[in-house]
Order: sequence, then C-alpha cells, then structure tokens
Amino acid sequence: MLELRHVSFQVDAEGTEKEIVRDVSLKVPERKLIVVTGPNGGGKSTLARLIAGIEKPTGGQIFFNGEDITERNVTERARMGIAYAFQQPVRFKGIRVVDLIRIAAGKKVTAAAACEYLSAVGLCARDYVDREVNASLSGGELKRIEIATVLARHARLSVFDEPEAGIDLWSFRNLIDVFRNMRETIADSSILVISHQERILNIADEIIVIRDGRVEKQGSREEIYPSLGADSAEPPACDRLLQNMREGEDA
Repeated sequence: MLELRHVSFQVDAEGTEKEIVRDVSLKVPERKLIVVTGPNGGGKSTLARLIAGIEKPTGGQIFFNGEDITERNVTERARMGIAYAFQQPVRFKGIRVVDLIRIAAGKKVTAAAACEYLSAVGLCARDYVDREVNASLSGGELKRIEIATVLARHARLSVFDEPEAGIDLWSFRNLIDVFRNMRETIADSSILVISHQERILNIADEIIVIRDGRVEKQGSREEIYPSLGADSAEPPACDRLLQNMREGEDA
C-alpha cells in the first residue's frame, strides 16, 4: 500500500542544513496497524507529515498503491485516500462539527450518522454535532472531533500523529477500540500511528522505532515490543495511570 524508498528531509537552520529524516525506507501493507515510536525529536512527526504531503522530501520517493506520489500535494493525496490527523488539530471558525464531518466524508452525511462518529470517539453527540469548531472547544475535544472526521473518511491509509495527546483517560481507552474497529471493518485499509503509549503499542501489528531520523528497528509487535523497555527511562503519565488502575483492580 505505502512504501518509502530512501526518504530524507532537510531544513535550513540558521545557515546550516539539518537532516531530520535520514534515508528512511519502510512499507505499510494493507489491513495493518503500524505504530511508529521512538525518542522525542527523532523525526516521527516529520515522517507523518511527509507521508501526508504536508512536507516534501528532499530525497527519496514515496509510493502509494504502486504510484509515485512524491510530488503530490496534501490535497491530491487526500483524494487518493490518505487521511491525516494533526497532533494539534486546526480550528475552523464558522464551521459546525456536523459540517466538518460531511466535508471529510465527501458526501451527504445525516446528523444521525455524524452523531455515530462522535459517539465512537467518546463525545456526547447531541452536545457537539451543531457546535462551531472554534476556540470554545478544548484541545481534547478538538482532537476527538478530528478523529471522528478521519473515521468518516473511510480512507485507505489513516495517519494519526500522537492521537492520545490531550484526551482524558476514558477517551483514551475508547480510542483503542476505535483503532481496532477501523482495522477490522474498513476493507483494504491501514492505520499508521505515531505514539509512545503502551496500550497503542500493544495492539500494533508492526512497530517501527525511529531514532535520530533513521529506522532503528522494524518488525512485528512480538519481535520489537519486548526490547522497548530498555529504551525508555519512564513510561508516559497515561501509561502509569493505566498501570495503577490495573494494579488496583487486581488487589
């Protein structure tokens, strides 16, 4: 489905070229949930933006369903079936939530159907479907609304950049079910998630570790996940809270 061949990305930082992504080659096959993880500043989010077409590689090629899309912009890639959820979602003053879902779907969506997408991401649909996507919404609310728009897209490839950021624990647990359902119900589609979270890593079909802009490890969850503990000094706060809850349930 998706293939990166020797992809690199450099920026000019105060007169010096800085290489953020370095000669990355990888494949995302159909009907797989791939999680990209690794240290902060390693190039993970940049890689996601390169796939979505927000940034353009300075080297290498990107293929989607066998077609070279390296020169395609973000709009063209979206039309081809690549959906992208930002780490920090965009606000759209003057647009209602239901309208945003309809735009994402590219077709007429009833208010009832829009409510189903909102409910899937843990929002009380009747409280949100007619709200404006503006500053009155919190970051976590915006994040969940954006994920709902990705669900409405039924894209061939859905890219999520740290989807857990800014959402509460209940919604995070619900998010795991959202990813599982997407993988199982959307035919010939794949999901690429940028995340550090234990629960998301645990449902991955494959894990890719990015460090210093390079692919350090890539393989099945069973191959890669056991080695990740040595790479992180402390689990993220959300994972610690989930662990505490599990220990409380076992007590």
